[in-house]
Amino acid sequence: MRTVAVIGGGASGMMAAITAASEGACVILLEQKDRIGKKILSTGNGRCNFTNIRQEPICYHSDQPAFPWGIVEKFDARLSISFFLSLGVYSKNRNGYIYPNSDQASAVLDALRMELDRLGVEVAVGVKCTQIRPGKKQFSIETDNKTVRADRVILCAGSKAAPSTGSDGSGYDLAKQLGHRMVPVLPALVQLQCEGGFFKGIAGVRADGEVSVWSDGECVARDRGEIQLAAYGISGIPVFQVSRYASRLLYEKREVTAVLDFFPDFTLDQTEAFLKARANTRPEKPASMFLIGLFHKKLSDLWIKMSGISREKSAGDLTEVEIGRLAGLIKNFRVRVTGTNSFEQAQVCCGGIDTRDVNPETLESLIVPGLYFAGEILDVDGMCGGYNLQWAWASGHAAGKAAAGDRGGAAASGVSAMSR
Repeated sequence: MRTVAVIGGGASGMMAAITAASEGACVILLEQKDRIGKKILSTGNGRCNFTNIRQEPICYHSDQPAFPWGIVEKFDARLSISFFLSLGVYSKNRNGYIYPNSDQASAVLDALRMELDRLGVEVAVGVKCTQIRPGKKQFSIETDNKTVRADRVILCAGSKAAPSTGSDGSGYDLAKQLGHRMVPVLPALVQLQCEGGFFKGIAGVRADGEVSVWSDGECVARDRGEIQLAAYGISGIPVFQVSRYASRLLYEKREVTAVLDFFPDFTLDQTEAFLKARANTRPEKPASMFLIGLFHKKLSDLWIKMSGISREKSAGDLTEVEIGRLAGLIKNFRVRVTGTNSFEQAQVCCGGIDTRDVNPETLESLIVPGLYFAGEILDVDGMCGGYNLQWAWASGHAAGKAAAGDRGGAAASGVSAMSR
């Protein structure tokens, strides 16, 4: 019976172990934390949005854009939903976002753990892997207190995002020791830090709108939804969706600007016309109250101040220039992005093991035969909304199936996985 060692007990590692064991392999799962699947518990605000009905190539990012979609296509959202249903997790659909019916991330984790146990997967926690040594017949995996021997190895050690859950970047070192190239690893699905002392005054405000990221006069990404304003800058799902692009531009030492549009259903001309009509409807209103009921008061106060308008001035006395300034701030609120929040606050990373060194069908290393990869450790990241977990399921399934299968010249050994 072939032995497969899976390094990393996150979503992709558990899926890889379950798949390999289902294919008949003897599997050991190694996790450096005191329990497996910690990161799953924090996904979807504790409810675990484990996939999304909407699946398109643009939902996944990589320096090799076609790479992730080839894997996701073979194990798509439908198969993910069916897989979890077979484990007892009935799902519900919220506008395409798929959650367990119980709204508990722990249900997903418990189902995976029960399946690992049912299949006889040996789970070893508190085991930190320090080196992978390829041999003529087997791999030797050096850990802090044991040597693990296996015919195949699947490296699923995660990225650097949320290191408290176990993703501390140590898997990158293991891959680099074996000659794999790396795409710079940077925070993604993360908050953006912006220049401007005024942010402290509008911290806590939430407003629907559109955020776009610009550099060298070019818009590189945009998204729409609820924008959250904070003392350090901007947050919220649309900010997360564009953050990987800002992160990469900042790494390249380029100037980055975020443009916030708080009235995205209107053009600039329509916004000006709307404000003029609003002023004529209640001309006696003071400027301090002019935008009340339309935008959050903290935003209204900021825009009035930035427009150089006296708070006491009557709405009916606002000039075309003043209304134009207000419309410009509402539609084109520009802030310089100075950084991202840390890896601790990032949901995932962009970058990772260069996929040019990986077989796009099996996720086997093109440098070290018998070594496979899955999950966030690869240069693949998805949009917010269940896509990163879908990548974990799809890549874990692909790597697990390939690692357990036949490959020309591969050794099949019944040697015990663990030895002192």
